Amino acid sequence: MIYGCIGEKLGHSFSREIHARLFDYDYELCEIPKGELDAFMTKRDFKAINVTIPYKLDVIPHLYKISETAKKIGAVNTIVNENGKLYGYNTDFSGLCALIKRNGIEVKGKKALVLGSGGTSKTANAVLQHLGASEILTVSRAKKDGFITYGEAKMHHNDAEIIINATPSGMYPNIDGSAVDVTDFPNLSGVVDAVYNPLRSKLVTDARNKGIKAIGGLYMLVAQGAHAAEKFTGQSVSDEKIEAVYKSLVLEKQNIVLVGMPGCGKSTIGKILAHDLNMNFVDSDEEIVKKTGKTIPQIFSEIGESGFRKIESEVISEIAKLSHTVIASGGGAVLDENNTRLLSYNGRIYFLDRPLSSIEATSDRPLSSSRADLEKRYNERYDIYCACADIHLECTDFAEENAEKIKEEFKNEGTCD
Repeated sequence: MIYGCIGEKLGHSFSREIHARLFDYDYELCEIPKGELDAFMTKRDFKAINVTIPYKLDVIPHLYKISETAKKIGAVNTIVNENGKLYGYNTDFSGLCALIKRNGIEVKGKKALVLGSGGTSKTANAVLQHLGASEILTVSRAKKDGFITYGEAKMHHNDAEIIINATPSGMYPNIDGSAVDVTDFPNLSGVVDAVYNPLRSKLVTDARNKGIKAIGGLYMLVAQGAHAAEKFTGQSVSDEKIEAVYKSLVLEKQNIVLVGMPGCGKSTIGKILAHDLNMNFVDSDEEIVKKTGKTIPQIFSEIGESGFRKIESEVISEIAKLSHTVIASGGGAVLDENNTRLLSYNGRIYFLDRPLSSIEATSDRPLSSSRADLEKRYNERYDIYCACADIHLECTDFAEENAEKIKEEFKNEGTCD
């Protein structure tokens, strides 16, 4: 291995794509089981590497020298091999600083909680101190080394104004996890999550739904990767390059989620988008048919709407983990707000609002098989569609025209902020 990233599990990692965009050198993801790190580090068969969970502290005894920043933090995420001597750095520090400043989260003079006790937690503590937080408390599952427990945080420190999540809670594939419930901290003004896959974690989504400024860790990952690449190559990376890599990665990873009435054109428009943007396409109703081996009317006939909705939620919980995919949801999927919440973690949601007069009632849709039923569903769901969507698109009768509007908005947005 010349360049790469080491960690115990790397199925969630975007580092290879980031380094390919920065300098286009060979960069490998190397999963190292616990117990094999010492042998890997002793062999030193690499030119430069990044280090991630859970080895940011464990690599330090193997290093010849570490930077002052890494020494102060007590964690290393970048190692350069110079003639057999290993030099350690911490580029997470500058990456996290850049993330916080870019998104306008004010830390100075505020009480902050850092969730987790590993290497990223140490970095978060150093960043908060650097940015002038008035009080910093580290939260751990076990009470040790001056840390507080999650129960203590909730009971005695619910006046915290800033939370930084430095745990893997909520990371792919367990995307519906969250280390804390933001409703337990009514004074929050900012939430930062180091998790970047999904693009918006449950913690970030819940905070935003409460009107709290919140951001996931993708920009931090790109920025720290750029600063690591500078150590690897001796070449500088501009802020403009970091921004461009970040936006390109969002476009590559983010989903387009289409919601709206049965018959509004979700599947037709979705397939056009997938083709034009070179994305995958998934129809949640089709996935339900594949899962059960039965048609939608058969499912309704046998187990009713409640049984269908249960299967639908199971399917959506898996679809929500996808990336770079156009997702056409069932017309009633929005009735369970958990479905749209899950889909929002990695997706931008578009409500295809087509006039009711342009939608036909058909026999293969059990809840809108007649004109009266269709109108009833429309009135029941319209406000829900509006509330869950990022973009409300007033559709014309031309699928290509509607797809073009979505493509333009999606490309121009280019962010998961």
